[in-house]
Amino acid sequence: MKRYYKSLRITLFGITLLLGSCESDKNLLTEVPPTFYTIDNVFSTASQVDQVLVTLYSQLRSIWGNNVLRGNGTDMIDVPSIRKSSAFNDYGNISPDRSEFYSIYSGWYLMISRANLAIHAANQPQIPWPSESEKAYSIAQARFFRAFAYLNLAELFGGVPIVKEIVTEPRYDFQRASRVDTYQFVIDELLAIENNLPETTVQGGRLVRGAAQHTLSRACLAQGIQLTAEGNTGAAQKAFNQSIAYADKVINGGIFGLMKSRFGARAKETSVTINVYKNGVTTNEIVNKVNFTPNVFWDLFQESNVNYQDGNKESIWTLQVDYAAYRAGDNNSVLPYARNFGPVFRDYAKDHFTGTAEDLGGRGIAGVIPTWYARDLIYEGKWANDMRNSDIVFRRIFIANVPSSPYYGKVVPWEVIYNGSTNATTNQINQSLVFPISCKIATDKFTGLADGENRSNLFRDDYFIRLSETVLQRAEAKQRLGDKNGAAADINLLRERAQCSYLVTAADVDDQFNLILDERARELLYEEFRWNTLLRMGGTIAVDRIRKYAFWPEAKVTLTFNYNLWPIPNTVIDTNKDVKMAQNEGWKGR
Repeated sequence: MKRYYKSLRITLFGITLLLGSCESDKNLLTEVPPTFYTIDNVFSTASQVDQVLVTLYSQLRSIWGNNVLRGNGTDMIDVPSIRKSSAFNDYGNISPDRSEFYSIYSGWYLMISRANLAIHAANQPQIPWPSESEKAYSIAQARFFRAFAYLNLAELFGGVPIVKEIVTEPRYDFQRASRVDTYQFVIDELLAIENNLPETTVQGGRLVRGAAQHTLSRACLAQGIQLTAEGNTGAAQKAFNQSIAYADKVINGGIFGLMKSRFGARAKETSVTINVYKNGVTTNEIVNKVNFTPNVFWDLFQESNVNYQDGNKESIWTLQVDYAAYRAGDNNSVLPYARNFGPVFRDYAKDHFTGTAEDLGGRGIAGVIPTWYARDLIYEGKWANDMRNSDIVFRRIFIANVPSSPYYGKVVPWEVIYNGSTNATTNQINQSLVFPISCKIATDKFTGLADGENRSNLFRDDYFIRLSETVLQRAEAKQRLGDKNGAAADINLLRERAQCSYLVTAADVDDQFNLILDERARELLYEEFRWNTLLRMGGTIAVDRIRKYAFWPEAKVTLTFNYNLWPIPNTVIDTNKDVKMAQNEGWKGR
């Protein structure tokens, strides 16, 4: 899928203009305009339908960068002191009027409307498809996106209105389906198109069958949890078994597999060296070097290693980033991770560090930060010896590059970095802006420096679905069926790959799903939509963990009520004037 975003020509806005246009002003006045465009004749080629599909891939790439969905406000991710106005767990400022709720809700519905358009267009009789299989694949992609959007809506907001056709006139009478029925719609959609998706593709980024099977596993797991909450134990058990069965197809199907040995573009490197320059200026003298030993988990996040087509059998579905497309004007063909997720050593540990070179992870501005839970607590004690906690994967070694520092040219202890001031408030501010750097968000080889790039961005592809998440879904489904031994065995598939010294047993599999959530944090930090995970688990799991692990005390003080769904945005409720739309529990009157 490299560069296909560049070819985007048809957008919903363009189609709207076409639908309201005709050949000329003169012809507009005739009774039967000969070339009046409608939703049924604006499409004439298969490639035009594919361009609508391209908008769906492109939109998901944009959604992927949403800080809130990535976990801002959860147990894993918070905001630094300089961005507390954008905190998403200060419940003195969070209500159904909060703009993020509406933006995310409407964003998924925009995806649904585009998917409905693609499905409608693909079925127009005037389009000459090269083959029935190509038509079926196009429709399958659109239906997948529609199902994926509804799955995300159901996990976050509960049951929502199900719209399967193009809406051509204003409507104010949408009715919420139940959460179980919304999940069932997702399951039915994915089952209908599962076999119309190929097992693999030549083109990276396009949907494959494993993505549908993984998403089926996720939807069945979520449905089973909701059925359990409603007391329908028999149906819940069936849903959990189906979740396992679909995960089995992906895990045991022979197409995908966990990467357990070095691979890819940098597999021959036995050591990685990062230079530390005086005052962080790369034209100055080198004051020291940091040497790291690469491993297979690090390999997963290197340029040219992310796609299945690169030999990465763990990769199920990826978003595509192309540096050439970026240089040609596609401003979205980039991962702004070093900037958005990176720490700010240069300003908040400035007695010891300055600059934006590779030794400090690039030009970070700390848009969001890992909580103490994500950066430290999950690796305490017996959990410490873990490849995902190794220096090259989660870098904790930083050498002072400021000549006046007493540690100049030496490793600065974290106690000094975190608590170097005599003022406790200053220390807390600094602790929120300086933290270990994941290999998922920074690199030792930034692309584009010769062209003026400034170490803000990565130009590798990224994962939407990685096999390790499928394994964790299966582990959770097994646990919910009472098979704690099976859950532990699945978790150990990842822990063995990570060469952990401690492997879990059934005794570690707790009823509050802390082990599952901790392992997801170790494996999927900066990858998963943490809000989806926490909210689909139901009960008070989400709020309990926010109260326990939020970085700032405001969350613990202001989160005085329980909820396990986000609110339906008040704007949605107010505009649906012909049918009363109920607000979710915990949010009424807020």
